[in-house]
Amino acid sequence: MKISTKGRYALRLMLDLACNDDGKPIPIKSIANRQDISDKYLEQIISGLSRAGFVKSSRGAQGGYRLAKDPKELTVGAILRQIEGSLVSVACLEDTPNRCPHADTCATLDVWQEIDDAVSLIIDRITLADLVVKHHKKKVERAVAIEGA
Repeated sequence: MKISTKGRYALRLMLDLACNDDGKPIPIKSIANRQDISDKYLEQIISGLSRAGFVKSSRGAQGGYRLAKDPKELTVGAILRQIEGSLVSVACLEDTPNRCPHADTCATLDVWQEIDDAVSLIIDRITLADLVVKHHKKKVERAVAIEGA
């Protein structure tokens, strides 16, 4: 499994919304500037997140985007699956039940399933709220390192 740029940027976008939530909509240009990502690309990404009900948009001069759910309710897995689609490591795990003609005799299928189960366990456990805590901790650590330098 390889997460695309779109998936990585979606996670950064959602984290930015969570970290900068002051109750007002956040313009896409502000997010783009902080994240050093094209605002046009972020607009494409955020439309999928909006369709999923992860973000709300407001139009007008004071418009922008806000999280539609509490960061504790949004997992890394849900965000990535919304943008990436399936996250399975091999195509033969796409279907349930497995339609591969070799599924009953394929010893490697168990390996791929274990890998996918392990990845899912991790990404479905980590919430956006967890990432906010990590983000703030890293900012503090960086500030301390800069002061000590």
